[in-house]
Amino acid sequence: MRVGILGAPRPIPSRMVPVAAGALVIALALAVFLLADWDLTGWAIAAVLWAGSQAFGALLTRIRPSADNVAASAVLAFGMMIRVLAVLIVLVAVSASDARLGLAAVAVYGLAYTAELATSLLAYYGQEPTA
Repeated sequence: MRVGILGAPRPIPSRMVPVAAGALVIALALAVFLLADWDLTGWAIAAVLWAGSQAFGALLTRIRPSADNVAASAVLAFGMMIRVLAVLIVLVAVSASDARLGLAAVAVYGLAYTAELATSLLAYYGQEPTA
């Protein structure tokens, strides 16, 4: 079986740069909110959700899945799903109660998540494949 360039395994890069990219987006969003004189509640909700998600993700990185330890793999998988669902539930609840507040929170969180994801992909695929 032939593995393409996207499927070739690579070492897992550090999470520091992607997390810093997300934090930079959160900080820049604060500056935009302050300069535009917008309500900071939407920004604060997004910042707290993003920080909480990062903290839970850091906790999950301590779990080492392996073929010998199926329980650890299951805990990691469910933890990753819970992480996403918790953020989604809060954002939907906020949006249902106040559409403008929800839009602000979704936009800030979405931009921070996108910056983190893009930086993670660049860090991973920017390395040479191991096999």
